[in-house]
Amino acid sequence: MFSIIGLILSLSLIIYLAYKGYSTIITAPIVALLTVLIIGGDSSRHLMFTYTETYMNGFSSFVKNYFPIFLTGAIFARLMEEVGYAKSIAYFITKKLGNDKTILAVVLAGALLTYGGVSLFTVAFVLYPIANVLFKESNIPKRLIPGTIALGAFTFTMTALPGTPEIQNVIPMRYFKTDTFSAPLIGITASLLMLILGITWLTYRVKQANLNNEGYGTLNSDEGFDNNLNIPNIFISVMPIIIIFISNLFFSKIFYKHLVDGSYLNKYNLTLDSISGTWSVIISIFISILIILLVNMNKLKNLNKVLNEGISNSFLPLLSSSAIVGYGSVIKSLPIFITLQSLILNISSNPIISEALSVNIICGITASASGGLTITLDALAPTFITMSQSLNISPEVMHRIASLASGGLDTLPHNGAVITTLAICGLTHKDAYKDIFVTSVLIPIFVTALIVIITSFIYIT
Repeated sequence: MFSIIGLILSLSLIIYLAYKGYSTIITAPIVALLTVLIIGGDSSRHLMFTYTETYMNGFSSFVKNYFPIFLTGAIFARLMEEVGYAKSIAYFITKKLGNDKTILAVVLAGALLTYGGVSLFTVAFVLYPIANVLFKESNIPKRLIPGTIALGAFTFTMTALPGTPEIQNVIPMRYFKTDTFSAPLIGITASLLMLILGITWLTYRVKQANLNNEGYGTLNSDEGFDNNLNIPNIFISVMPIIIIFISNLFFSKIFYKHLVDGSYLNKYNLTLDSISGTWSVIISIFISILIILLVNMNKLKNLNKVLNEGISNSFLPLLSSSAIVGYGSVIKSLPIFITLQSLILNISSNPIISEALSVNIICGITASASGGLTITLDALAPTFITMSQSLNISPEVMHRIASLASGGLDTLPHNGAVITTLAICGLTHKDAYKDIFVTSVLIPIFVTALIVIITSFIYIT
């Protein structure tokens, strides 16, 4: 009981510090060591070992495995922003659908950008000025902008839509030897459900505001989007995203599956299936980056600055996620984690249910989809694989369930992307978190639960 109380206090502290805006890069190791002091037993006498070995091994392992994804993704996002492709896509969708479809337009713009590999943080920066003007023109309350951005960027294109290069869809590949297109029918179904339910909720909120005669609110003179902005052609703008999709499909489904001999990896205790999915994403984004550079070389007057900014943009989310994984590695080394793990696994002998619950809980504990997903699969993937094989459940299904489950409790109030989005919009949690919670927590959890029930019925009964 004392260990459970200590763990709850530890989680409460890291949540509180994150909510107050303190970086997890600083707080995660401190809170992890405090937790060891409180409930660590013998480990409390070896704090420096816990920090330099246990914590840093988890931290460095995440950097090793996913730095190339974060780096190429951040550079791609920065280039899309610099050459105007991101704004072109967002502006085209919002204007084509019209003011009466403002919510749907902003959601689809965000979805297309994140599906193309643009980071969540960059999407918020790109979408806000456009959504700001469109919401004013449609007389929709500004407080609904963060929830709209969250639906388009933090939900189905992050975890469900087959082929998305977002890290939450990349991480399971290493454990299940799958690719980003795993279980496409499940992914597409979940995506449509999240989109429909999210749009329904936000539309309901708009109607509520209209009944209460609530308009947009106050628009500052420096806010807005320049309608006369000279932005690139939409077909050119979406080409890099199409290239990523096609390249990823080719490398993951054809090139590495049928044209490459991976036997040389045996001496490294690796298999081609376990890492080719990650390679496919890296190569695809890199190809798209090269094409953007070739097409826009004359426009990029200060390429070195743009690349450096892209590199810098990759560090904070990478290190923040790595810090959370390091924290999780320390928690995982404590006796209480074995108890927690047993409790989760004993809830059900169904691996689909066990995986969905454990991923969601750990992602909620860490307030990080990528960090929580990595911690969970590091500890439990072998168990899930064994359980699923006995029931003839494919690795692709386990991949998709894990990815889906990571997109639920991760966006609690202390989540970094939530805090950043609210800051970009100039709103507080009190103003706008309710709609973020519904669109990126409640709806994804409900959809995941529904998918788990249906999938379990198919495989277990």
